[in-house]
Amino acid sequence: MDISLYLQRLGYEGPLTPTRETLRGLHVRHLESVPFENLDIHSRRPIVLDEAAFFDKVVRGRRGGFCYELNGLFAVLLRTLGFRVTYLSGRVSPDGIQCSGPEFDHLLLEVALDEGVWLVDVGFGDGFAEPLPLVPGQWASGGQMFRLEQRGSDWLLWQEEPGGARKLLYAFSRVPRRLEEFSEMCRYHQTSPDSFFLKNTLCSLKTAKGRVTLSGSRLILTEAGQREVRMLGTAEDVERALLEHFGIPRGALVSSGGPPGLPGGLQAAS
Repeated sequence: MDISLYLQRLGYEGPLTPTRETLRGLHVRHLESVPFENLDIHSRRPIVLDEAAFFDKVVRGRRGGFCYELNGLFAVLLRTLGFRVTYLSGRVSPDGIQCSGPEFDHLLLEVALDEGVWLVDVGFGDGFAEPLPLVPGQWASGGQMFRLEQRGSDWLLWQEEPGGARKLLYAFSRVPRRLEEFSEMCRYHQTSPDSFFLKNTLCSLKTAKGRVTLSGSRLILTEAGQREVRMLGTAEDVERALLEHFGIPRGALVSSGGPPGLPGGLQAAS
């Protein structure tokens, strides 16, 4: 892996020593540079759990990906820089209340430093912006509040919402995992009719002041709490938005008989 090329992809120019500040800087830059997206799934390109493939797609191809790719690749970068990294298995909450998701539904990371252990996740979409201390309690991150709760061997990650409400994001255990253990769920999310990722095309990126998301034919711009939705009428509009807002080259979303998520059976330009 060409680390310098990866750091260029992130636009990161800070220190590289394995410290809390380096971890925080890399985490934020990753979320603001590499989108969370499922375009390969809708273009019928198989995603395999291979670190070299992750690097070719995300760094050389200037693409994004979903949790297995993004956190899988980030783990390689962190280990190369001297961080102690462990893969963890998460179970995503479909309703924000209960965690009924299967094991290996989500891949996240635990990073151990001399000053403590941190929860790291650059592959969840709209999650926490900065690493969270892996101890029970409430933590601020990127202008939002999160809560970590321990129930036996399970840990629960909640997002605090205005008015005192809270939404469960996922549960996880601290049992160390291997990348290959996520293979079956990686295939499931690409092929099962019940997979969230097959329901719509999605591309989302944190920005310095909010977030930009392309969901099907809707471009959603959020800044300082204000939300603007633009409808994209053609496949060309979708391709233009992917390039302009996410830096994704043309051809990432290719025709496959009308990918799910495009309006009216539109086919993306190849």
